[in-house]
Amino acid sequence: MAYLNYHHLRYFWAIANEGSLTRAARRLNVSPSSLSIQLKALEEQLGQNLFERRGRTLQLTEAGRIALGYSNALFKLGDEFLSTVKGLGPDKRQVLRVGAVSTLSRNFQIEFLRPLLGRSDVEVIIQSGAFPDLLSRLRDHNLDIVLANQPAIQDQDEDWQSALIAEQSVSLIGVPALKKGKFSFPADLTRISVAVPGRGSGIRAAFERLLEFHETQPGFIAEVDDMAMLRLIAREGFSLVLAPPVVVVDELANGSLVEYCTLPEIRETFYAITRRRQFPRPLLQELNLHQMRA
Repeated sequence: MAYLNYHHLRYFWAIANEGSLTRAARRLNVSPSSLSIQLKALEEQLGQNLFERRGRTLQLTEAGRIALGYSNALFKLGDEFLSTVKGLGPDKRQVLRVGAVSTLSRNFQIEFLRPLLGRSDVEVIIQSGAFPDLLSRLRDHNLDIVLANQPAIQDQDEDWQSALIAEQSVSLIGVPALKKGKFSFPADLTRISVAVPGRGSGIRAAFERLLEFHETQPGFIAEVDDMAMLRLIAREGFSLVLAPPVVVVDELANGSLVEYCTLPEIRETFYAITRRRQFPRPLLQELNLHQMRA
């Protein structure tokens, strides 16, 4: 019985993706002649030519296109296998690697991960970063899940799963001392400044559209991408802040901060993003991600 040589298949896969023996050899750090020998061995085993030369490039034959499709599926499954095994710590504890966009509320992250935190059989690793970088790390199986304020855009190369796990209205929040009588939106924004998220934020864009509708131009005391910093600004009493209440849930509970008004026209969304896997991680299922929607 003949067995498939996965080493040969990996070489074929590199040539197919590079479109050139020379570029593939450079990528794999082997000589072109050695790579050619390996490819020839695979073709002889399959009894099919996988490439035909057109000028300086190699084009896949019909058999080559079929082989590439199977190769993509095999190597994707292999990457998933390695990722799953790496998810087991040396002490047999399960490891969940979470990426969170740097602007995401820490309170929300804690609440979402609460079912796993404090368990002796689970280690949760949380890394923050920019959204594109986190998706890249998820693609490379260096993360198991990404928490973000937006879904991942589907493309032909990646089958992302984006679960809308929470949605919350946004409020203007500040210390009680800023209030002088009943707060009126948007009229009172002419006397009270506001700290807002940066221009890349969806709620910032929605807030500006709302202000334009009301023909109001408040004073922005700060633009802050980090929700934790917005929370500190609110607590110091410098200004109102535009934020979801989950960012300052403890301060609202003890009365050190109050909601001046809720803006129901503006919604903050929270997504959990994963890659579609043949064998989903059990820990992700425990976070109730089995009912995913794009």
